[in-house]
Amino acid sequence: MLHAVQRQSRLDKDVQPVISVESLTYTYPGQRTPAVDNVSFEIREGEIFGLLGPSGAGKTTTQRVLTRQQRNFIGRAQVLGKALTEWGPEYFEEIGVGFELPNHYLKFTAVENLKFFASLYSRKSRDPMEVLAMVGLDGDAKKKVDEFSKGMRMRLNFIRAFQHDPKLLFLDEPTAGLDPVNARNIKTIIKQLRDQGKTIVLTTHNMYDVDELCDRVCFMVAGRFAALDSPDAFKAKFGRRVVTVSYGPKDHVRSEEFELDGLGTNESFLEVIRTNEIRKIHSQEATLDQVFADVTGVKLGEVECVHLAS
Repeated sequence: MLHAVQRQSRLDKDVQPVISVESLTYTYPGQRTPAVDNVSFEIREGEIFGLLGPSGAGKTTTQRVLTRQQRNFIGRAQVLGKALTEWGPEYFEEIGVGFELPNHYLKFTAVENLKFFASLYSRKSRDPMEVLAMVGLDGDAKKKVDEFSKGMRMRLNFIRAFQHDPKLLFLDEPTAGLDPVNARNIKTIIKQLRDQGKTIVLTTHNMYDVDELCDRVCFMVAGRFAALDSPDAFKAKFGRRVVTVSYGPKDHVRSEEFELDGLGTNESFLEVIRTNEIRKIHSQEATLDQVFADVTGVKLGEVECVHLAS
């Protein structure tokens, strides 16, 4: 309940949009079909906004347009109070980008990489050892990056995105390639950055990350927005308000469903739990991957898989 209230507070209409996009369309040179096709949305200050969809849905292209990696778009995009086309090099002082694929100088150590990228900004960056410690890399600070595992490079990539204290963060698959412990730590840091007032655009196909982190999420398919809402609202709309009870002896287990509304006075339900050996009881709550499939007709699990690395 507290998480839902916190999410709602960041969706209040009086909070000014950090990003405002109208009819954004982008087509790669030589292609006929737009990678991003006429999308419109706003992202508010202090919000984690998720772009969820399979490969080729247009998530990363949307991010590339908003980070000015792709310039020749159609439509209107305003970021941090100024049209995207009006920003100069100073734009990159205000944003941080965590790319899906780590890109470091492999012959530099972790500290040397952070110091080099910090030198590109006019503002003072955080102490390299401080941010390395946040992701458990302080003990590897003087190790060359070409000796790092994929997971270590991902963690270094992540902290590099926010070491210069930007207002706006774009994170592309920040937990990809991480073991569960390090993925959990990265998500904790993302929440802390949001609580510090930073606005975060999270691009991913990982519905679990979206469900845990995002205040709102957009489902993207074939370059278009199929739906946009909070994770809680999606699950409430598409979930089934029923409880399944499995009961009886091991050799003859039965299952029945009961409406969740009025469950405490449902005589049939009460009779089952009073007179039988209960094996399990669980509510039928929708997951985001189920909702995504219902809304778009696409199952994320059929087109994506997550590989774990140390």
